[in-house]
Amino acid sequence: MNLVASSIPVPPFEKESVLSSTKEELEEIALSSKSQNLQIKLMMKMEKIMLNNWKKNTIAVAVVTMLASGITVTTIVRAADETKATAKPALTITTTKPSSAAITATFGASGNIAAWQEAIIGAESQGMRVREVRANIGDSVKQGQVLATFATETVTAELAQSKANVAEAEAALAEAQLNADRAKTLEASGALSSQQINQYFTLAKTAEARLAAARAFATVAQVKLSQTQVLAPDSGTISARAATVGSVVQSGQELFRMVRKNRLEWRAEVTAAELNNVSVGQKVSLTTPAGEVVAGTVRIVAPTVDPLTRNVQVFVDLVPSRAAKAGMFARGEFQLGQAAGLTIPQQALVIRDGFAFVFLVKPDNRVAQVKVEAGRRFSDRVEIRKGLTAESLIAAQGAGFLNDGDLVKIAPQAATKLPTPSAPKK
Repeated sequence: MNLVASSIPVPPFEKESVLSSTKEELEEIALSSKSQNLQIKLMMKMEKIMLNNWKKNTIAVAVVTMLASGITVTTIVRAADETKATAKPALTITTTKPSSAAITATFGASGNIAAWQEAIIGAESQGMRVREVRANIGDSVKQGQVLATFATETVTAELAQSKANVAEAEAALAEAQLNADRAKTLEASGALSSQQINQYFTLAKTAEARLAAARAFATVAQVKLSQTQVLAPDSGTISARAATVGSVVQSGQELFRMVRKNRLEWRAEVTAAELNNVSVGQKVSLTTPAGEVVAGTVRIVAPTVDPLTRNVQVFVDLVPSRAAKAGMFARGEFQLGQAAGLTIPQQALVIRDGFAFVFLVKPDNRVAQVKVEAGRRFSDRVEIRKGLTAESLIAAQGAGFLNDGDLVKIAPQAATKLPTPSAPKK
């Protein structure tokens, strides 16, 4: 440490000049000071200045010696070119630079996943008892497959009775037709009156109509017999089952529900402001609650806006996937195209007080907290829309522990630019 010592006679001076003087001025005043009281105040002022300099990493020491005869001031001051104390880094970090990538422009919406069409399968006959249930929830069925059967005893008896009525009507028709033919042959001889002959013809036609009615009843009985089997109207998956063995069902009562063709759709709620960005055939990426991605295509855009929510419902056909189930609430993104953008690792982005920040690394290894606008996240990267350039050097690992102005140590092996990420999956 370089120290300078001086023994200086002090002439008299004014109090106000001491209190308002700087360090350099005090040294000049000390050369002419003769007053012992003002010399003491001079010492106090110098100590105050030296205390302030201590806080600024400047060391100064003043020693005042007052002699009984002839007052002198001995000052020991550190040289003006003292060096600052060495600061220690707050943390060792890795650094990176933003990478340019082709980013798919999207806008998001949310909605429910539902069946494309859910068929309700019910009973067609009245008052029939369920004998057997052959399908359960989750079963995949084909068109025409038997799902349940009813008791057939009553219907079989009705069918037998109808067949007997048909046979009786056929016999009555044959007899009536024969009588009509005989009456016709006697018409020329005059043995029968015209009225009697017409009666025979009428009886023949009546017997013919009764036969037709009997046959119709027999057909109805045959249909009822066929309705003792509940058949799948289309291929799909059983989504609900209400049929139970032994229950007597009424006509039209629901027994099963089925997702037709196993087709699911996403019914997205799109705001009116985004409606112009949606078109039929547009690609959609849907994310399930489990985090799995399901692709889809816009099938229909509703022609009206809901007056309550002010949203438009968009129907999106989903590709078959075990990850998507009817009834799920999911969020999806409509793909608008690709554009170049900057991305950084997600670990380099710090969220504080609801805002996104990164830490720029300056040449003196101190960091500056910079507010940025974050965009879409994909894989382990996040898009930065505003606040950074491609040449910005930012903190990566350890960024979450930094504060503005911290001195850091950079790990040499990580101070390189990361590879460009692949574009998000469509």
